[in-house]
Amino acid sequence: MSTWSGTEYAGPEKNEWFEGEGRFKFPNGVVYEGEFRKGEFHGEGALVYPNGGRYQARWERGYAVEGKYLFADELLYEDKNWQYVSQGDRRFYTEVKQGLHPAGKTLLTNEATPPSIPKGTYDYGSGYFDPKTEQIMSYDGKEVLSYVTELEERWIKEHCRKGFEDDQLPGKRSQLPSEAAAAAAAAQGAGVSQP
Repeated sequence: MSTWSGTEYAGPEKNEWFEGEGRFKFPNGVVYEGEFRKGEFHGEGALVYPNGGRYQARWERGYAVEGKYLFADELLYEDKNWQYVSQGDRRFYTEVKQGLHPAGKTLLTNEATPPSIPKGTYDYGSGYFDPKTEQIMSYDGKEVLSYVTELEERWIKEHCRKGFEDDQLPGKRSQLPSEAAAAAAAAQGAGVSQP
């Protein structure tokens, strides 16, 4: 590890240059894994980001001459005519890869089990938006990730999953007191104990 720059290198060297297949870690956690020549990225290699995304490229003397970005779930980013989550196709990438789930088991996020968010907040994808503080918080609530503009806030409120104010899911109706009393009486008459 270089104490001057906070970087780390693991791999072969030649004439005090990084040379051959190696691994170079930047102080911000980004890691280059690939080929080096005279200390520069040269040949096939990828920048791997802490979020799991990777930029795979062919490098010449430190410059990427041809490459592509893959998200952590291997979704390929395309800067033109990208169809992912477009008006014509609103599936999550997990659904694109594995197919749609039957009705009632559709995904709320790209993950099979969506991250839990506090009541009254909105799932932003990288954390949750709290309208009271106007902050994007990490899912564990320990770190402020960013603040949003009015336009972003409106978009979030119109499009993002919300932490429900009660334990009911959308479309489910709470029992009326008379229905709950009738169900309890029927259960008691059948010899079933109620919690």
